[in-house]
This record gives sequence, C-alpha cells and structure tokens, in this order.
Amino acid sequence: MRARIFVVLETVFLGMGMLILSPSANPKAAGRVSNPSQLTPAPLTTSNANSKVTPEAKPLAVWECTTSWYGEDFDGQPTANGETYDMYAETAAHPTLPLGSVVRVVNTKNHRSQIVRINDRGPYVEGRELDVSYEVARRLGFDQHGLARVRLELLEVPSRPVPYHHD
Repeated sequence: MRARIFVVLETVFLGMGMLILSPSANPKAAGRVSNPSQLTPAPLTTSNANSKVTPEAKPLAVWECTTSWYGEDFDGQPTANGETYDMYAETAAHPTLPLGSVVRVVNTKNHRSQIVRINDRGPYVEGRELDVSYEVARRLGFDQHGLARVRLELLEVPSRPVPYHHD
C-alpha cells in the first residue's frame, strides 16, 4: 500500500514539475520572454531527429527506476503514438510520460547513458517503470540481463498542440 501511495505521489510531483518547468507551458520558467511566439528552439544535436536537446542538456526532473527491454516479439508492431516499433531505434515505453518526451537513461551500474524518445506505453509488469528498445538495452549493457536499475533524466516534454480556431 505504501509503495502504491509513493508511486501516485511521485507521478503527481513529476506532472507538476513538468507543468512548472516546461517552457511551452510556462515560458518564464525557462528565463525567456513571456510571448511564446518569440521562443526559438535549440539546434538539433542528437541522433533523434525530432529532438531539440543536446547531450549536455540539464534535466527537468530526475528519478530512479527499474527498466526492462522489448525486442523481436514487438518489432514491426504499432506503438501507442502510431509509429511502427523498431527494436533498433532509440525509443522507450513509459506508462505516464507524455508521448514524445525525451529522457536520458543512465545505467546506475556502469554509468552508460542513452537519450531516448518516449513513443509507447508500458511496461505492464508491476515494479517496472520503463521499457527500452533492444538496441538501447544493448548500448546500456543489460540486454543479457533483461532488467537494470536506471536513472531517468527528463530532458524535454513535447509542447502542447496549438488549438485550431474557426473564424
């Protein structure tokens, strides 16, 4: 029961932190002007073409969790955001982070890290908070073990879509 309460509180805290720290929702939190149309994205510097974060980016939030990986059984299947799952891509599944979020995953045993984009939901096994692609697990050095304790660093939350207005 305590663990469940902790998870709920952690999720609430993380959600509030994302709202407070996200430049798209609160431009002043990033130290920029208050007019969102004047915000300019950072240059692309990672291998994730849709990401605007640099490998040195400071995290918006940090926490530790247990992660697993998924591979061949799901390769070619649709993900939660409609993409086709590629077991060799730098992607991951998380139960609550907004799809499109970018996180740095750091293996706490060997300190290897990988920047990934959340494009799916899961894992659906109690005690696990992240499922990474096979390739990410291989790069982090736990593909043979199946599970790893990792540090998650939230680097980017996707901006909210602009509402469509009829005139």
